[in-house]
Amino acid sequence: VQLVESGGGLVQSGGSLRLSCVVEGPFFSITKMNWYRQAPGKQRDLVAAFTKGGITNYADSVKGRFTFSLDVGGTAGYLQMNNLKPEDTAVYSCNANILELGYKQGDHWGQGTQVTVVS
Repeated sequence: VQLVESGGGLVQSGGSLRLSCVVEGPFFSITKMNWYRQAPGKQRDLVAAFTKGGITNYADSVKGRFTFSLDVGGTAGYLQMNNLKPEDTAVYSCNANILELGYKQGDHWGQGTQVTVVS
């Protein structure tokens, strides 16, 4: 099982991007999925945290602007980012807890995707 991210890029302030995190490989379900970001010289911060119960918690800095969703098939998670600001510039990474074959819980990370917001 691996996570494959896409969707980062360069956008102007006020613009939007949609990040994708696709789970590849045989598995049963996504138990949890988190999006983190890390700006140069700063610690990694949790941006959005989704649990299988359907609840997503967001960092205060992105509430009302970022929205997490899971696709109908439960094979990918998305982070819709609207009204982007220069301070959102960072490498964004997804992290997921996956129920894999053999009913083991696996923790996986995506490769990270760069988001750059210019004013």
